[in-house]
Amino acid sequence: MTLSNQIIDSHCHLDFFDEERSAIIKRAEKAGIKNMLTIGTSLKTAKKIIKIAEENANIWCTIGIHPHESEKELSPENPKKLEILSNHPKVIGLGETGLDFYYNNSDKESQIRSFKHHIKVAKKTGLPIIVHSRSADKETADLLIEASNDERIRGLIHCFSASKELAESAIEIGFYISISGIVTFKNADALREVVQNIPNDRLLVETDAPYLAPDPMRGKKNEPAFITHTVDKIAALKGVSSKEVAKITTNNFFKLFQKARAK
Repeated sequence: MTLSNQIIDSHCHLDFFDEERSAIIKRAEKAGIKNMLTIGTSLKTAKKIIKIAEENANIWCTIGIHPHESEKELSPENPKKLEILSNHPKVIGLGETGLDFYYNNSDKESQIRSFKHHIKVAKKTGLPIIVHSRSADKETADLLIEASNDERIRGLIHCFSASKELAESAIEIGFYISISGIVTFKNADALREVVQNIPNDRLLVETDAPYLAPDPMRGKKNEPAFITHTVDKIAALKGVSSKEVAKITTNNFFKLFQKARAK
């Protein structure tokens, strides 16, 4: 499938590609990927992320601290650093942040504190947050619901592969759900059921490149051009055309990332 100027990859890690990056961007454009959002995972790499976005008109970026990095980078100064970096015109979101209690590469306390730092900056700046959640459904939902009680925040759960309860909680507070190539995996029946029930106006699509290449690209390094296979699968689950899914997810992207829409 090639849908010229229709699809947006809402979550990829272009800083993880060096010599290949230019070729990967060109392949994405040829496959009909309208724009890409390259995601920050560490304050140490924030300048590199921003530079990639500055050098490519069709790429935006976010800045943030992945839960795996939270213990290494936890600091009372982080909210201020995040706020300053978020002023850049190409920075349209915060994260990825969140909780990962599956790998526990950082202790739970530092993950929660870092997540709260991002939420604080999101409320102050109005930027949406990109939330990573693995084996932490209840804790993620509780923190987001608590944060939205006094002041609504905006954001998405990225690379969704969690429970329908987390999806429902996120949608209830106005969040979006971003679907990756996992939806094409043979053992992803539970996720496919969740996707069928996600309202169309809360749906986004991503690659999480270079990870999680969709079928039939399993075993290869993932890249934004492969997102078309995920779009096709979502279309089949929703009973609509791939072109319609591309249109829906593009419109949703600009509703959520309003700073991108303004540009």
